[in-house]
Amino acid sequence: MTFIESVTLEVADPTAAHRFYTAAFGLGPQLRLRASEAPTTGFRGFTLSLTVSQPGTVDSLVGTALDAGATPLKPPAKSLWGYGAVVQAPDGTIWKIATSAKKDTGPATRRIDDMVLLLGVADVTASKRFYAERGLGVDKSFGRVYVQFATGSSPVKLGLYRRRALAKDAGVSPDGTGSHRIVIGGEAGAFTDPDGFAWEAVAPATPTPAM
Repeated sequence: MTFIESVTLEVADPTAAHRFYTAAFGLGPQLRLRASEAPTTGFRGFTLSLTVSQPGTVDSLVGTALDAGATPLKPPAKSLWGYGAVVQAPDGTIWKIATSAKKDTGPATRRIDDMVLLLGVADVTASKRFYAERGLGVDKSFGRVYVQFATGSSPVKLGLYRRRALAKDAGVSPDGTGSHRIVIGGEAGAFTDPDGFAWEAVAPATPTPAM
């Protein structure tokens, strides 16, 4: 099982991006920011998802994201699998906020249960094999369509999805070129996968001893 400590977004203005993410989602150290002017156009080939416990929490997080400057891509709505919405941050990153629940069971909160990175890949089977060779065990696999890796208590979960299907789910065109503008930090080491996603070696954070 491979631990994923963080994802680093490469943005033009880290100060502005930090201000947005603090106001929108209040994320912790699992999301990092780094200055970059690497050229990129269109769909960057990935989405980040925040899974929460109920629709009211989805609405709360979507509301603060829009207030902070996000662009709506898919408004909050019910579906067969639950309830969710998609927004695009000012830096261009696409975020999906979702829950498997269809009804609220209590007051809305700001609690985020999981942060999930979905990589849009050209060949799910080949990418699955590539990652398996680097120590990532498979938790769930649906043929050539989707793979979810076993990352235990990692702050960031990881999955693979066909690029076109991922873009459709996000409500955008699959076309895009240039830098992904994201770096995955984990104990798998430093490498670049077949679709150009970069990894860097980051050790799991050491828990602070209780006083």
